[in-house]
Amino acid sequence: MNEIGYAALVLSLVFAAYAAVVSLWGAHKGYRELVESAQYTVYGVAGLLTISSAALMNALINRDFSLEYVASYTSSTQDLVYLIAAFYGGNQGSLLLWAWVLAVMAALTIVLHKREHGDLVPYVAGVLMIVEVFFVTLMVTSSNPFAKMPYAIADGNGLNPLLQNMGMWFHPPTLYLGYVGFAVPFAFAMAALATGQLGDRWIKVTRRWTLFAWFFLGVGNLFGAQWAYVELGWGGFWGWDPVENASFMPWLTGTAFLHSVMIQERRGMLKVWNIVLIIATFCLTIFGTFLTRSGVLSSVHSFGQSSLGPFFMAFIGATLFISLTMLFNRLDELKGDNELDSFLSRESMFLINNLILVGAAFATFWGTIFPVISEAVRGVKITVSAPFFNQVNLPIFIVLVAIMGICPLIGWRKASKNNLIRNFLFPAVVGVLATVGIFALGAKDFLTLLPFGLSAFVTGTLLIEWFRGTRARHHLRQENYFLALLNLVGSNKRRYGGYIVHLGVIIVAVAITGYYGFRSEVSGTLSKGQSTMVGDYRLEYLGWESFPRQSHDAVVATLNVYKNDKRVGRIVPEKDFYPSQEQPTTEVAIRTTLREDLYVIMDDWGEDGSAHFRFLVNPMVVWLWIGGSVLLLGTMVAFWPDARERRRSAIGREIEESRPLQAAGARR
Repeated sequence: MNEIGYAALVLSLVFAAYAAVVSLWGAHKGYRELVESAQYTVYGVAGLLTISSAALMNALINRDFSLEYVASYTSSTQDLVYLIAAFYGGNQGSLLLWAWVLAVMAALTIVLHKREHGDLVPYVAGVLMIVEVFFVTLMVTSSNPFAKMPYAIADGNGLNPLLQNMGMWFHPPTLYLGYVGFAVPFAFAMAALATGQLGDRWIKVTRRWTLFAWFFLGVGNLFGAQWAYVELGWGGFWGWDPVENASFMPWLTGTAFLHSVMIQERRGMLKVWNIVLIIATFCLTIFGTFLTRSGVLSSVHSFGQSSLGPFFMAFIGATLFISLTMLFNRLDELKGDNELDSFLSRESMFLINNLILVGAAFATFWGTIFPVISEAVRGVKITVSAPFFNQVNLPIFIVLVAIMGICPLIGWRKASKNNLIRNFLFPAVVGVLATVGIFALGAKDFLTLLPFGLSAFVTGTLLIEWFRGTRARHHLRQENYFLALLNLVGSNKRRYGGYIVHLGVIIVAVAITGYYGFRSEVSGTLSKGQSTMVGDYRLEYLGWESFPRQSHDAVVATLNVYKNDKRVGRIVPEKDFYPSQEQPTTEVAIRTTLREDLYVIMDDWGEDGSAHFRFLVNPMVVWLWIGGSVLLLGTMVAFWPDARERRRSAIGREIEESRPLQAAGARR
């Protein structure tokens, strides 16, 4: 089976190279037969990489330690769920996952769009297959997942204990769907440049692909934050780690792209900017993949040192050079149809929103790569830590939240003074009242009060938008308010789905502000029977015990939890010792409520039964995950087509189907 998997991998490289060359050449010369041949070959690439992936999965599940990859990331005692997750637990397997997902997406792109966009799809397929060639070449030449062990072994090393968490089932796959998903809109942008179809057609056809990639990249980041919170044992959910930053940056530029394309659709503006944004987003996804594999930066998420870094940098450089050259050659054809009429307009706010998002991405990029630059220039690697990113990005995101509230209140082209006063009054009052309320609850810091107030302002904006639309529909259609609200969303899913996404972002912003503004921490050593206070909690230490488990040994402490002198539960932090690890791993204990998390870490323990702990009260953390769920809901609503879009799609198909008949009539 392993030989079949490797043979399928090599054949997929041959097929992908053929599809890339023939698809682009056939489209350029107008050879329909070549284009169709290339499309069938893309399906073949997807099939071959499916076979290769199945072969590797079979080796992992059956613990075939004759393969280096299986020996490195599985063991005889590893649970089935982690045997499956080991597929992408290492460098070689994750590259195979990247290539397989890309091949499936390329095949789906052809199936979904070849009828309506037959002139663009061959170029799209060609671009995607060029990317495919790059990733499969890496596996065939340098990172073969089917490489054999030089000698027989009885057992493997097993998956890193930090990866043996259910987050391994959600975080990496969703990130890969986000990373790979952005290749499709990038390929359509290149197809638009190649064909001269430079209107908003390529943007409309890729809107859902962009939403798909943006959604999964955002959810992947959220899953990663949750995983870090429960597994790494430091009390936080985002540490500005280089690999965290690498997945955050394309999400920022992708967010900018999603907003910017609305201006092009509505006013025919920012055509060059939109292509630049999607090029940057795609290159950042490749950069993120590079960071986990190059070893140039230290990260808990990386796969360690490898020789792949120069190949990724060469690919990113070639992508930038070719795509920007194509863009430069089309600059005269990409002039905007309109200009900004007023600073007080929705398009102006969208543009500012774009600049802020790109600015945040650039600041994060600079802080991430600065250690590499400092080492190259001065010979000393200067680490850029979380305070830098917090100080730079916090003001940026505060302004971004404010603009989220302002945009819906300002019309396109130019807003009148009376409309501004009428639209801003209710949200402004809500924001002021919320700020006063938070101040009364004990928040004195300006950087805590301001985000809360702005978040309330944005919520007021969203509420007034929902209320006006529902009331208008109630009066015009004589629908009850609940039915009017549902039909309002159904009639314009893109707009109101976006509002739900904004509400999810605001919930996340409030949760982060509450976490940083009100958290408390106490640490110390406790003997059996001793208690300590943190926030409103009293924790009574009962002692620790050591015992073996299936794959490791554990030291477990037990504490009773009291609140207002009433026992509310028991909490059990622990340290785990794995045979393959020199240092123990931390298993934190968390008691979660809607208001706050009680978060307990055991740092050390003594033979006399004492133990050293860190006790944290982290406010509003659960609202991070609630906000992420609301964001998920909003994206699904915006993704789903409404009646107007279905009608436009049907008209587009009729026009596309009539073109061959019109051409035949012209030839006669």
